[in-house]
Amino acid sequence: MKFRWNPKYLYWGITAFLVIVASVLFYLLLNRMDVVVSVINFLIAIATPFLIGFVTAYLLNPVMEFFEKRCFKPLLSKTNKQVHPKLARVFALIVTFLLAFAVVAALGFMVFPQLFQSISGIIGNLSTYFSRIEKWILGFVSENQDIVNMLQKQFDNISKTVTSWATNDLLPQLTNLAGGLTVGIIGVLGTIVNICVGVIVSIYILFSKEKFFAQTKKVCYSIFSIKATNQMLRVTRRADRVFGSFIKGKLIEAVIVWAVMFVGMSVFHMPFAMLISVIVAITNIIPFFGPFIGVIPSAVLILVLDPMMALYFVIFAFVILQIDANFIGPKVVGGSTGLSAFWVIFSIMVFGGFFGLVGMIIGVPLFALIYSLAAEIAKNRLTQRDMPVSTKVYESIDHITVDEKIVYWPSDGIPEAGAPEPPVEKETDDKQ
Repeated sequence: MKFRWNPKYLYWGITAFLVIVASVLFYLLLNRMDVVVSVINFLIAIATPFLIGFVTAYLLNPVMEFFEKRCFKPLLSKTNKQVHPKLARVFALIVTFLLAFAVVAALGFMVFPQLFQSISGIIGNLSTYFSRIEKWILGFVSENQDIVNMLQKQFDNISKTVTSWATNDLLPQLTNLAGGLTVGIIGVLGTIVNICVGVIVSIYILFSKEKFFAQTKKVCYSIFSIKATNQMLRVTRRADRVFGSFIKGKLIEAVIVWAVMFVGMSVFHMPFAMLISVIVAITNIIPFFGPFIGVIPSAVLILVLDPMMALYFVIFAFVILQIDANFIGPKVVGGSTGLSAFWVIFSIMVFGGFFGLVGMIIGVPLFALIYSLAAEIAKNRLTQRDMPVSTKVYESIDHITVDEKIVYWPSDGIPEAGAPEPPVEKETDDKQ
């Protein structure tokens, strides 16, 4: 009997083989998770300089474009009509990085010495601070001597423990870190190398960004379909708008809040002006929770020295942050992400749980991008099915029957099948 070859048996065999290989790999993955984690950490360590370079280039790109298009290109075209097209880019790159280095150096010389001085002062006077807290709290329960004796004993134990830890452990570590001693010198050198390589990578990216973008599009069009590639490019442009306006605006907003807080606290002679203004400015980058994360511990820190000054600080910080939230933020960051307060909290909690502080910062714009894409997909699907798009319409819909008749729920009766569709306002991209 002559054998007849059927290609479907080959496909079945290949499928079965791939399923077995995938199962074995998954089993090994679960049993050697330590190796997987080490490999991931190794890959992250290799990619760190490139990530630093990409982020640096992304943040400095608007500054470079400003100098290139507004300053050097018009200037060079007036002086020499045959100027090389990349010459303005070179001058803009040089000025941009000189400006960035100057800003970082200025902030370092202004902020870090005062930060170290404030932290050292707090650690050196811990016993005095505990005595003030003890005296302040015991004043409320002075009539009950048993409670006073119990609290006084507890305060003595806590004060001795914290003071010993801060003096013998924390302060020497801060001193070694600030003095740049041999402790952790390999890690410090590795960080410096990553930053230097990242800066070099960012220079290459900024100088040839059009070429890199063109190469990326070329590869995408060669691998994926035209429709899929166009969709990816559209999503990329939208992500650039969302992240660009949010991250860059938040950084500028943080600098403004830091300057206003520092000047205001210095004018009113509040303690730890530099330390607290830096804390509030950095935490204010985090939407919604940021002001609370920065103001509450700062108020407690001042409360140790002067309870009334802590009250004044809370009032001052509340006024400044309200001005920032209602005037500075919208002007600097631009339009809101379009998310309600619930989704803002949701995105911060979810992405913060996965990625820590970085997740709390980028969680809102990332979720806003995902939300807008999901809303657009839902809108297109509903339009194809000839169904209402506006969210308000679905507040009055009870259900839709199999024959695609919409059952509405009247405000004063029982739902009726086949009832006419209630009037709907002009459809908009509402984001609830």
